[in-house]
Amino acid sequence: MEKAWNLCRSVIRNLDPVLFACATLLSLISIVTVFGAADNFGMSKLRMQIFIFFLGLGVTLLIACVDYRALVDKIWLPMLIGSVLLLLLTLLFGESGANMETSNRSWLRIPIIGMMIQPSEFVKFTFICTFSKHLFSVQERINHPLTLLPLLGHALLIIGPILLSGDLGVALIYVGILALMLFCAGLHPGYFGAAVLLLLLLAPFLWEHLAEYQQQRIIIGFRPELDPLGKGMQPLLSRQAIAAGGFFGVGLMTGGYYEILPASHTDFIFATVCEKFGYLGGSLVLILFMVMVVRIFMIARMAARSDFGGLICVGIGAMLVVQILLNVGMCFGMLPVIGITLPFLSCGGSSMLAIYMMFGLLHNVYSHSRSVRAAMTPGNFDIDISSADS
Repeated sequence: MEKAWNLCRSVIRNLDPVLFACATLLSLISIVTVFGAADNFGMSKLRMQIFIFFLGLGVTLLIACVDYRALVDKIWLPMLIGSVLLLLLTLLFGESGANMETSNRSWLRIPIIGMMIQPSEFVKFTFICTFSKHLFSVQERINHPLTLLPLLGHALLIIGPILLSGDLGVALIYVGILALMLFCAGLHPGYFGAAVLLLLLLAPFLWEHLAEYQQQRIIIGFRPELDPLGKGMQPLLSRQAIAAGGFFGVGLMTGGYYEILPASHTDFIFATVCEKFGYLGGSLVLILFMVMVVRIFMIARMAARSDFGGLICVGIGAMLVVQILLNVGMCFGMLPVIGITLPFLSCGGSSMLAIYMMFGLLHNVYSHSRSVRAAMTPGNFDIDISSADS
């Protein structure tokens, strides 16, 4: 009994209380919201969300107790090769999932059991680990072109297959992760300016090679009123759902616009939360996300001097910032609908489990960086003065 108690205490010590509290509260808000909309979403969605919550907690605790430095140092190359092979396999044999309007091949069906997974969600975990390791090893000479090119090649191995699969939304998240990690590692701003200029010059060429539905999504995404009965219907319904919630919401068990809003349990779960719980509920979600992101970058700063753990935190923080901004922007009809889930809230096994894995990594970095700082405090240096004098 004492051993079990000591084990529990050691596991709890590995967890950052702020991150754990924010993630748990967001997950519970999701479960309560899906419960209130079970008549529309289906009981299977509720059962899945509860199952993923407990599975995710277990995965978080497991990863938090493993030394991320030893893990990444030993298997970073197999992680990178495995990620590329998995994405190529998805590119060749992937499916478009439930939304048959798109030609995305971002979902992979597991043989025998027939379950669908989205590999690009799990590859976020491996990409952040391997790129952090690579970036930290060359950080002192990052502004040299011969150093930067292999880094970009590393990123292209992952982002390239995702772009070829047609999943522009997920590719944007990877680009955001890449950009912020490079910036925090000390890349000169001139490189970013050159990248923006190059993107502007290539924009006409890139536009011509987008699929027609992708072009329409972008155009109507910024002005959904142009096609209120077609591609603009989803963001317009989302706006109506948010507005209908008012200050206190229509109530947990009350129906509303979310019932006719496509993807109201996944990409547009924020609109469902706002309709049911109003301005207060939506504000609480955004405040929890804000606290979470600030805390992640605080841990990144704390871990920056020790090893690549700080860069891991930056990568996960960048992923959250980009994903939250894109998703909430979609829900308000201010950004194109590009199929981005909201972390911890959207229904979906792949995205939920992947985010729990990454938070296990954050807790891991937190516990090791705290140990390093404790070891570096003056009171913890054991110096044998007598032997030194002799």
